[in-house]
Amino acid sequence: MTVPADRVWYVSYGANMAAHRFDRYLRGGRPPGGRRANPGCRDRTPPARRRAVWIGGGVYFALESPMWGGGLAVYDPDLPAVTPARAYLVTVSQFSDVAAQEMYREPGADVDLGALLAAGRLRLGPGRYDLLVVLGRLEGLPMVTLAAPWPMASVRPVPPSAAYLRTIGVGLAESHGWPVSRIAAHLAGLPGAREAWTPGAVAALLDGGRAAGTP
Repeated sequence: MTVPADRVWYVSYGANMAAHRFDRYLRGGRPPGGRRANPGCRDRTPPARRRAVWIGGGVYFALESPMWGGGLAVYDPDLPAVTPARAYLVTVSQFSDVAAQEMYREPGADVDLGALLAAGRLRLGPGRYDLLVVLGRLEGLPMVTLAAPWPMASVRPVPPSAAYLRTIGVGLAESHGWPVSRIAAHLAGLPGAREAWTPGAVAALLDGGRAAGTP
């Protein structure tokens, strides 16, 4: 199968691992459990493909999510860890519009993919998802994600909300096929979550939200 050259793999490590949540970034609308609506992308076509991936670096919870309340999942590519994630094959314009929405900007302008690929990292502002990071290639196409332009050590951990954890759990079950026990252990072990959530509490939350099936 020939893939157009304007495609990239957008890699999510947080709530966007859940297909129903990512769909709101593409088509617009408010996700279940969320507090606000997303405007959506110019191109609302579903991703051409989805893949479970692992990426170098670590995830922690910090700041506050206007969508979910509680801490946000933030990626630090320089942490000595490996993180489960989900890659979506999308167009450059779709990735650009998803990135704009994550940065609370108006969608509509394309990221300079050439500059990003040449540099490996491209900072677009001071916000918590304003650093674009190239993670390598998958099937010959670049894998890109959003990270904070600061290290984890510079911010204090903040526990995530139940709705946010549940959505991330759905995404891990969908993409990696993990059972609830493994998802709960993983999420409860992340900085920010481990200060407030035990594996048992996360497992109970995920069972209540049917993390292994349709939310």
